[in-house]
Amino acid sequence: MNPLAKIWWTLKGVGWDNVPRRLLQVWRMRSGYLRRRLDPKNFSDAAFRSQVKITPDMVRKSLQNCFPHFVAAARAMPAWSAKHVEPSLLHERLITPCQKALEGDYLYFGHWYGKLGWPPDFNLDPVHEIRYPNDEHAMKTAKSGPPRDDVKLVWEASRLTPAYYFARAYAHTTKECWASAFWEMFDAWAEQNPAMISPAWGCGQESTFRMMAVLFAATVTLTSDAATDERMIRLAKLVWQTGKLIDVNINYALSQKNNHGISEAVGLLTVGRFLEIFDWENRADKYLAAEVTRQIYADGSFVQHSMNYHRVMLDDLLWTIALCKSRLPKGVGEKFECAADWLAEFVDRTSGRVPNYGPNDGSQALPFSCSDYLDYRPVIQATQLRFHGKRIFDAGPWDEKAFWLFGEEIFVPVKQKTRLVSSFEAKDGGYYVMRGEKSWCMTRCHTYRDRPSMQDMLHFDLWSDGENIVRDGGSYFYYTTDPVGKFFTSTAAHNTIEIDGQGPMLKGPRFLCFYWYKSRLLRFENISESQSVFEGEHYGYHRLPGRLTHRRKIEREGDSWTVTDYLFAKTPGTHDIVSRFRLAPGEWNQIEDEQTITWRKNNFVVSWQKTPGFSFELISGQTDPPEGWESLYYGKKNIAPTIIIRGSVTLHNAPQVLIYWFSEV
Repeated sequence: MNPLAKIWWTLKGVGWDNVPRRLLQVWRMRSGYLRRRLDPKNFSDAAFRSQVKITPDMVRKSLQNCFPHFVAAARAMPAWSAKHVEPSLLHERLITPCQKALEGDYLYFGHWYGKLGWPPDFNLDPVHEIRYPNDEHAMKTAKSGPPRDDVKLVWEASRLTPAYYFARAYAHTTKECWASAFWEMFDAWAEQNPAMISPAWGCGQESTFRMMAVLFAATVTLTSDAATDERMIRLAKLVWQTGKLIDVNINYALSQKNNHGISEAVGLLTVGRFLEIFDWENRADKYLAAEVTRQIYADGSFVQHSMNYHRVMLDDLLWTIALCKSRLPKGVGEKFECAADWLAEFVDRTSGRVPNYGPNDGSQALPFSCSDYLDYRPVIQATQLRFHGKRIFDAGPWDEKAFWLFGEEIFVPVKQKTRLVSSFEAKDGGYYVMRGEKSWCMTRCHTYRDRPSMQDMLHFDLWSDGENIVRDGGSYFYYTTDPVGKFFTSTAAHNTIEIDGQGPMLKGPRFLCFYWYKSRLLRFENISESQSVFEGEHYGYHRLPGRLTHRRKIEREGDSWTVTDYLFAKTPGTHDIVSRFRLAPGEWNQIEDEQTITWRKNNFVVSWQKTPGFSFELISGQTDPPEGWESLYYGKKNIAPTIIIRGSVTLHNAPQVLIYWFSEV
């Protein structure tokens, strides 16, 4: 790519309307303006005392006034828990993570543990055993790459997610040890991370999530002897420092045009309300209204093309609606409801999971239940109850989130459960869902107008009886030196077509891609109750010699699915074609006859119609070159059996056709 084209695509990725904001940010950094405004002296104890006049009792009153629902839910939690949460589940999902934390094992990304000791060593990356300095300015140290690795591995620890676990354990069991553990962890974090001179202060969104965790835990444990006067003042100082950081540098978050802007607006709104700094509260209202209006499309799709970031956005807004007692900035409520309904269309009703689609950084802003990180029932149930008074799922432990946010009254009266339609389309976002009685699929056909990061157009995701049979690869790490890491940013991590060893887009720096997809929906309809069809094509490979088009047709008949790929070329030429379908883990037995090759696991079969010039194989966990991997949780990769169809074919007048079948037997 020539330099001018690279500049053009970089500016497009940033957003043409956003270029002035980005240029302002560059000036603020290079001129030293930002460094001066974020000088640690401006965040010191003396600066706090001079600008905030507050007493311990005023802090307690502010917690009770801002979060009365947390106070009430904590008081009622033992009785609620006895009715709705099995003791074994409570122990596994809540008490065990708390016990492990006290033993030095810190919970990462809602799933795996890293050794940080107790109290935790918050600036240690336990994966690479690298310690980040806490005596240099955050602008210098809060970065991924050499001489360290992925900064998210220290940011995650400083989100203080165990605060939610300790506080909830205290509420469920009334045992004083869990309240003491939270406050001990809070003291250790504050001591190790002076404002603006540790990497924990390098991002306003990270600081917002940390503050939310601390405010929740402080409110829930307010009746504990551990909630001393000294700690109340330390809490108020952390809240003020967080608000000051956001206020000074929110231009950066807004320039990202993603969840950073929403999260930091929510953070500034929270600080403004908690400390009664009305200028911050009023400006946060404006930021939040503008970002929500722009980032949530008319059909409820979200600007980041990601299921998990969609949940993060909903969690931000759930926190806001609880904080503001249902008063939201103008226009936010309507978009919030639309986005909540959108996500409900993509949840598997049996497992509570959604497709592992789009960037997934392991975030869960409000872990308010004993559900796994991959379980979306808590957020979907809470939003559906809030907006429609209906359940998506039966009552269960996932209801704890709604209980914390809205109280017992949200459940009475509850209308009947919502029913799924046989097909769903979100045209603005380019998402399409078809459903049978036992199975359903999702695909994507979209022309991007906002920055993409995954090369996954026409990806096919299939679910049957609650299992994600054909699935996406996920994200793994955003930065890693692991040779397998780059696999997850490539077309090979998705169930679609790769041509000539290249993806449809050209990978740019950081999260940017060049040559954004252009796509066209050709057909999407229900033919009858038992039949439906999707057909769409994308033009990402027009940049290659031959100007190739990939068209995919998905046909449903009952719970049997046929996927047909067509490859067209404008001019004749020979091309290397690779088609992949990533399967659920397990033993897939291979059966071959003259016309088809079939892979079977239990009662589910995947078949491919043999095509001249093409070979087939099932690969699991290959490292050179990487094939057969998935990542369900950030920072962890797993072996995933993957069907790979390869061929070198000459495309001329007729299209190349590949046909696959998926069904239960």
